[in-house]
Amino acid sequence: MKTEIRINGATRTIDFDRSRMEAVVDGRKIVADAVLIFPGVYSILLDGRSFEVSVEKSGDGWLVRTPGREFQVEILDPRSWRCAHGGSIELEGRQQVVAPMPGKIIRVLAVAGQKVEAGQGLLVIEAMKMQNEIRSPKSGTVDRLAQEGQTVNAGEILAVVA
Repeated sequence: MKTEIRINGATRTIDFDRSRMEAVVDGRKIVADAVLIFPGVYSILLDGRSFEVSVEKSGDGWLVRTPGREFQVEILDPRSWRCAHGGSIELEGRQQVVAPMPGKIIRVLAVAGQKVEAGQGLLVIEAMKMQNEIRSPKSGTVDRLAQEGQTVNAGEILAVVA
């Protein structure tokens, strides 16, 4: 997938292949491995070097921080512009929310029958001593929700939003 991004004001062209975690940035091939270690924090292996990177939403883009460096990143993609300017695309129909990994539900943030917005937190799951907030994939009504204290397996249904 080819796209343009702006990093600290400089525009770069990236051709990203998700199936192999490869990207071509301004004609230079980069092989990377990224793992989400905590919401908004990634461990990235890039050319044999390891980096811990935090990412947070900032205005129309993202603020990306590594130890000692900070980057303002904006994705120059027509689909992103359309979503940000009222052409929001949301999943339709009943959506099942599944556990991304085995763990234990430590906090429930919604109740069955509650109306929720896309991206609103539904529950918090703890896995390997890390907490991950599970969010609603769409606006709608919570039909079903797992219970606090419940142990879940990867792929198990945690919630249904209609």
